Amino acid sequence: MLTRKNPKNGDDLSILGFGCMRLPMKGSSIDEEKAIALIRDAADRGVNYFDTAYPYHGGKSEPLLGKALADGYRERVKVATKLPQFMINSLDKAKKMFDTQLSRLNMDYIDYYLLHMLADGAGFERLKKLGIIDWLEQLKKDGVIKNLGFSFHGVKAGFEEIIKAYDWDFCQIQYNYMDENNQAGRSGLELAESMGIPVIIMEPLRGGQLVNQLPKVITDKFTAYDGKRSNAEWSLRWLWNQPGVTVVLSGMNEQDQLDDNINAASAMEPNSLSGEEITIYDDVKRIMIEKTKVPCTGCAYCMPCPAGVNIPQVFSLYNEKYLLEGKREKYKYMMELGVGAKKPGFASQCIDCGKCEKHCPQSIEIRKELKNARKELEGFFFKPTVALVRKMARVK
Repeated sequence: MLTRKNPKNGDDLSILGFGCMRLPMKGSSIDEEKAIALIRDAADRGVNYFDTAYPYHGGKSEPLLGKALADGYRERVKVATKLPQFMINSLDKAKKMFDTQLSRLNMDYIDYYLLHMLADGAGFERLKKLGIIDWLEQLKKDGVIKNLGFSFHGVKAGFEEIIKAYDWDFCQIQYNYMDENNQAGRSGLELAESMGIPVIIMEPLRGGQLVNQLPKVITDKFTAYDGKRSNAEWSLRWLWNQPGVTVVLSGMNEQDQLDDNINAASAMEPNSLSGEEITIYDDVKRIMIEKTKVPCTGCAYCMPCPAGVNIPQVFSLYNEKYLLEGKREKYKYMMELGVGAKKPGFASQCIDCGKCEKHCPQSIEIRKELKNARKELEGFFFKPTVALVRKMARVK
C-alpha cells in the first residue's frame, strides 16, 4: 500500500481510504459481520484512513466502525468523522452531537474531524458566530481532535471562500474524471495544494456510475489499452496521478472491490500516466458528458422524500437508459421501484415540495429532473399496470 505524506502534520496516509457511507447490507441493516471483516482486512493490508459521519447509515456507521477498530486496530489507523453543521443551530447541540459521536465510536479522540457539507463562506461564518469554531479549536488544544477540516458541497467560488477563511488542517472534496470542473474541481484541488492543505477525495467512482454504468464504447476503450484493469482502477489511477490528492476514499462493500482497489493502490505514483492514457480519459469524459442526463452520485442526501420517491434510484435508472443504451429500463423501473419494492417510489409521486433540493450536494433541479424521468420511464398505462402486477404478485 502506497502512502502520501500529509504536508501539515507529517502523517503517512494510505492513498486508499475506506469510506463507511456504503457498508455491506443485510436487508435494511448493515451486515455487521461482513463489514467488520472488510474493515479489518483493509487495515491489515495497509489502509490506515477510515471515514464516517454522524448521519451515515442512519447513525449506525459510527458504532460499526468503532466495533471494527476494537481489539488493537484503533491505534494503527486514523479515524475521520464529521459534525453535521446543517443540523446545528447552537453550540450546545454541537457539543451533544460530538459527545454522542465519541460514545458511538467508543473513542476518546478523533484524528480528522470535519465540518460536514459546507457550501460557502456564509455557512462557515454562521458556525463562527455560534462559537463552534472556538470550541473546536479548544478541543484541538486538548487533543480530543487532532486535525480540523471540512467537506465541501457547493460551487467553485464557495470553495475558495471557505478555504481562504481559516487555517484548515485538511479538506475533503468530490472529485473524479467526470467532475473535473464541477464543485471545487481541479482548480480547487490545486489551490489547496498551493496552500499546503491535504485533500481527501470523496465520490471517486461517482456513486458507482464510473464502474457500473459505463457504455460499451467506453469499456472497449479501456479494455483495448489494458484488459486487466477494472473500471474502478481506471478511475482511481486518474486521481492518484495528481500529486495534490492525498487520500482517495472508496466505499467498498465486497471483498473483490477491496482486493481490486488495494492492488491498484500498490502501484500508482503521481504523474505516471502516459500520454496515451490521458487521451483515453479525455475521450471517455466527452462521451460520458454527452450521455449523462442527471449528475446524481447516489449519495442520498435528498432522502427520505416526504412523498416516498426513491430519488437516487429513479435517476440511476434514468441515466442508465442513456449511458448503457439499454432496452429494459422501463421494465426495471417498474419492477425495482414498484412491483419489487415494499412501497412504490416512482418519480410521479413527487409533490413538488422542494425539500430534496435544499440538501443536494450537486445542486440538481430535482423536481424538474423527476418530471423528465417520469416522461421517459412512465406512460399512460403505467400505474394501472403496476397496480395489476402488484395484485397478481400479492404485494401489499
